[in-house]
Amino acid sequence: MDVFRTDRIRNVVLLGHGGAGKTTLVEAMAYLAGMTSRLGRVEDGNTISDYDKEEIKRHFSTSTTLIPVPWQKVKINILDTPGYFDFVGEVEEAVSAADAAIIVVSGKAGVQVGTQKAWNLCEKYNLPRMIFVTDMDVDDVSYRKVVEQLTELYGKKIAPLHFPIRENGKFVGYVNVVKKAGRKYIDKGKKEECEIPAYLEEYLEKYREILLESVAETSEEFMERYFEGDEFSIAEISAALATNIHESSIVPVCMGSPVNLRGVSNLLDDICGYFPSPDKRPCNGISQKTNSIFEANYDFAKAKSAYVWKTIVDPFLGKYSLIKVCSGVIKSDDTLLNVEKGNEEKLNKLYVLEGSKPQEVSELHAGDIGAIAKLASVQTGDCLATKANPIVYPKAVLSTPYTYKRYKAKNKGDDDKIAQALSKLMSEDKTLKVVNDAANRQTLIYGIGDQQLDLVCSKLKERYKVEIELSKPKVAFRETLRKKSDVEGKHKKQSGGHGQYGHVKMRFEPSGDLETPFVFEQVVVGGAVPKNYFPAVEKGLQECVQKGPVAAYPVVGVKATLYDGSYHPVDSSEMAFKMATILAFKKGFMEASPVLLEPIVSMKVTVPDRYTGDVMGDLNKRRGRVLGMNPDHQGNTIIEADVPMLEIYGYSTDLRSMTGGSGEYAYEFARYEQAPSDIQAKEIEARAKAGEDE
Repeated sequence: MDVFRTDRIRNVVLLGHGGAGKTTLVEAMAYLAGMTSRLGRVEDGNTISDYDKEEIKRHFSTSTTLIPVPWQKVKINILDTPGYFDFVGEVEEAVSAADAAIIVVSGKAGVQVGTQKAWNLCEKYNLPRMIFVTDMDVDDVSYRKVVEQLTELYGKKIAPLHFPIRENGKFVGYVNVVKKAGRKYIDKGKKEECEIPAYLEEYLEKYREILLESVAETSEEFMERYFEGDEFSIAEISAALATNIHESSIVPVCMGSPVNLRGVSNLLDDICGYFPSPDKRPCNGISQKTNSIFEANYDFAKAKSAYVWKTIVDPFLGKYSLIKVCSGVIKSDDTLLNVEKGNEEKLNKLYVLEGSKPQEVSELHAGDIGAIAKLASVQTGDCLATKANPIVYPKAVLSTPYTYKRYKAKNKGDDDKIAQALSKLMSEDKTLKVVNDAANRQTLIYGIGDQQLDLVCSKLKERYKVEIELSKPKVAFRETLRKKSDVEGKHKKQSGGHGQYGHVKMRFEPSGDLETPFVFEQVVVGGAVPKNYFPAVEKGLQECVQKGPVAAYPVVGVKATLYDGSYHPVDSSEMAFKMATILAFKKGFMEASPVLLEPIVSMKVTVPDRYTGDVMGDLNKRRGRVLGMNPDHQGNTIIEADVPMLEIYGYSTDLRSMTGGSGEYAYEFARYEQAPSDIQAKEIEARAKAGEDE
């Protein structure tokens, strides 16, 4: 592929709700740019960007794909992202590498939750954006309705650039608002001039007024001309539009039917004409040598530096680190420093990825997106720079995974293979996390949602030929006591020769500190138990608190006082006193009103105001205590609640179905509290049934 200068590059991320038509739009772009000789279809599994076996099987994108589309001497790096919320990490990575966004809206479905989430992401990263309405070939689709929905949500920013011409309900052409001209489609997206139908004149006036208002606001001179009723030239409107789009003060709306190649070439023209090249966007890092801000700003004349925004680890393709060049010109024979790890890496070859096809290039200019193969030490989020100028760039902020399940190997002996495969999947997807929960003897896998965890299972089976079973995780209960007890423990054995003799009298009571397992005190008078046996008593307690007598959960909050006992000058030993302590603990603990404690999490649930009642009702069903509700002044309520950890399993799926996918939640461990008696009884019974193999 050719090498492109910074001003000839556009980095554009496609965002939108699942099923809105992002991948189909990419396919149409690639076909019109001459990259493919036929139009692939998501249903047929032959699109350029959904190349992974899982994507082909499921008919939707699960990871971000890079497609560089050459158009009018410009290279448009299209980042096709998944629309389903479980794969939000992929979207967040892509947005961090983009300089502009196209939010794809299905004309059939209208504005959906995914549309609003895409908009919020653009706001967060301050990305210029356009909206592209698909499915215009469907007879009863109303473009006007979608524009109204968008205007209702985002106000005057929304400015349609085109709107459809229909004949007998069929989408046959469009009106260009800037040029005040009609166009009719003839063949494969080609078009010819036509009259604007009379019934569309009022919409042309309305939409043009919105455009001209925004043009007028770009300067005082334009404002005066606007009020004097002066006409703006097409060049003036286009230049003002580009300025407004850069500043996100205007968001143009375009439309088309990618399956029929209609409206797609207009969109490509608008990307080249209105979206900024990377050097128009700020990009700052920190120089490790001077500890000062390094203004890279995608300047090709500055020292070489790049940010790794995504990693691909594919058994067939190998490992690729996807980079965005932040400054300088990176060449295939460069040696660069991995600034985080301190390792130097020889590049060997540079690539541009066309979906799954790596195309070799000799160099990448500042602002361009490319890939480097087989960089051993490099991971997502790392920075590459010259040894003389080590620069660190801020990492993309990714969503925290809260959905978790327990996993086990289906076949014995596969544990090592599974660990290696999961480590590769985690290097690709930073929202996956594996935790070894030693206290409950289980391994947990965390993700954004159930669909993502299901995909992990499929990938392990397909790619790495290992299988895991997912199940409900065990919750880490604790045991403690509520009253006092006074007991003695005696360990006495006689079996010829030396016997064993240990005798302790102990008091057990709550220590008031649920953070620590036990506090040990000794108030023995007159040497009833010699001092050298005190450590043995403490060892006995340490062993006991690991598995409590009630349900074999760890013990917390116990104060144990050794106040008396007796010993034998010959038969007493450390082992005997340890055994005597264990007997005393079991008896004393069970006599002091033992209870089970359950973990409580502090949860924040953010939902649109209209769903507040449903979510509160659901939290009450989960034994949650609502502590407060605060508006976020964007139409949402943040509900704060304490909820038992036992009750949050599956919450991600339930919250989505309750709120149509718009609800979000986060939680962190808060404390332990006494579990209700019915929960305790159920738990003790379950533990007894599972027995010691748990």
